[in-house]
Amino acid sequence: MRIKLTISYDGTAFNGYQIQPNGRTVQEELQHALQKIHKGKAVHVTGSGRTDAGVHAAGQVVHFDTDLCIPLDRWPKALNALLPNDIRTLRADEVPSTFHARYGVKRKTYVYRVDNNATPDVFRRNFVIHEPRSLAISNMKEAAALLIGEHDFTSFCSARSEVKDKVRELYKIDIEVENNEITFLFEGNGFLYNMVRILTGTLLEIGRGERGIHDVVNVLEARDRDAAGKTAPPQGLYLWKVCYSK
Repeated sequence: MRIKLTISYDGTAFNGYQIQPNGRTVQEELQHALQKIHKGKAVHVTGSGRTDAGVHAAGQVVHFDTDLCIPLDRWPKALNALLPNDIRTLRADEVPSTFHARYGVKRKTYVYRVDNNATPDVFRRNFVIHEPRSLAISNMKEAAALLIGEHDFTSFCSARSEVKDKVRELYKIDIEVENNEITFLFEGNGFLYNMVRILTGTLLEIGRGERGIHDVVNVLEARDRDAAGKTAPPQGLYLWKVCYSK
């Protein structure tokens, strides 16, 4: 039986989602918990994608195979009793054996949060980035609209990425402000390594007046990482939602 889990985690103390030789990871913690439930039998967990060190998730999706007959509503309770407090299992669903958490993704949503108050909130330093300077929200929105659609996002991808096809489609970029907190929402059919953080960093440069609104078009056409803005820090980023075809 294949189980699909929806999980959330505070990425502050993790070296990212994927297992690494050194460093605590989300995948490792999940697999340890599942191994205990399976009486010592190793269980491999496949995620919808990686998140970097310090990046959070409100709706990460993973799948694993099991021969245990545990009611679906018991899986979150059993796992949460074994997982550390910075990971929670939100729900479990039985899915066909053909379901794949990574390759079956149809769209993803990411959120990036920016504290635009003059003084940073010490209690939220791990969950937002602080930008005290005045930002032209209307300019950022206008620039974001130019990024909607299918493009080659090479300029907005880490130079370390080994992915050859860098064409992705962005369906939506929303920028909202409430109580001096700016929330960027990105929705697309897929995202490249560091893509959301580079998009955010570039839009913030436009908001500060360091770039022109239409500069994003030139950045896209350059297909060169050096043409885009700085990569925004990880702590403001959240993998918000992952969608699959029914």
